[in-house]
Amino acid sequence: MRTIQVSEVTQNIKEMCIEANHFLTKDMEAALKNACEQEEAPLGKQILCQLQENLAIAGEDMIPICQDTGMAVIFMEIGQDVHFEGGSLEDAVNEGVRKGYVDGFLRKSVVKDPLIRENTKDNTPAIIHYEMVPGEKVKITVAPKGFGSENMSRVFMLKPADGIEGVKNAILTAVKDAGPNACPPMVVGVGIGGTFEKCALMAKKALTRSVDEHSDIPYVKEMEEELLAKINETGIGPGGLGGSTTAMAVNINTYPTHIAGLPVAVNICCYVNRHSVREL
Repeated sequence: MRTIQVSEVTQNIKEMCIEANHFLTKDMEAALKNACEQEEAPLGKQILCQLQENLAIAGEDMIPICQDTGMAVIFMEIGQDVHFEGGSLEDAVNEGVRKGYVDGFLRKSVVKDPLIRENTKDNTPAIIHYEMVPGEKVKITVAPKGFGSENMSRVFMLKPADGIEGVKNAILTAVKDAGPNACPPMVVGVGIGGTFEKCALMAKKALTRSVDEHSDIPYVKEMEEELLAKINETGIGPGGLGGSTTAMAVNINTYPTHIAGLPVAVNICCYVNRHSVREL
């Protein structure tokens, strides 16, 4: 049994909130640079180069990559041999988010009630997903999610008879409907299977997978590659102003489902596909 003080969780999440909002992961940086080099549309290329310049300024001057510093989504993979001490784990996570956004001077975008709309003034509460895993380590992923792209996400409750072509059509429909509103170039996270809520969670988590990695399931890998090509053939392009770089990756997760269903979720993220990962 390993003991971890919840104050350690708080400190790490504080730092990760700040880090994720100022720096893209190396795979996202490389994908953006590659897109800038390969884009042939003059306006699209100009936009991609401006995004790279913005990224450099954000890192040098320690200002957020985007003014929408997102709602904090936290994935906690907790070893079953870990014991937390010093208070509530959930309170510790939210305290980390509060400190990250307040001390890091990040925009506070969370409202206490979805209809009354009073701002909580510290970007809490976070959206927290817990998963128990073997071992005595804790893996934390902090993924601030902006709502320009979040609002463009979809869930489709397909029929089994719709099959793989129906799944592909649903994903393409979501991307085309999103168009410029998702702030392309985008990363497309997809969840297939499970239930209504499970497929949405898989789609969200798919966004945290490196954009240079594919599913280890052969047919899913093929679908990721095919859909990326088809999305980039739509011509939506960077900023929605035309070009061949509408998406930089399509990441698909799958899970067993019921004989009567075929749930599909599409969670879109703009080029600011922010996430920070640490292991305690």
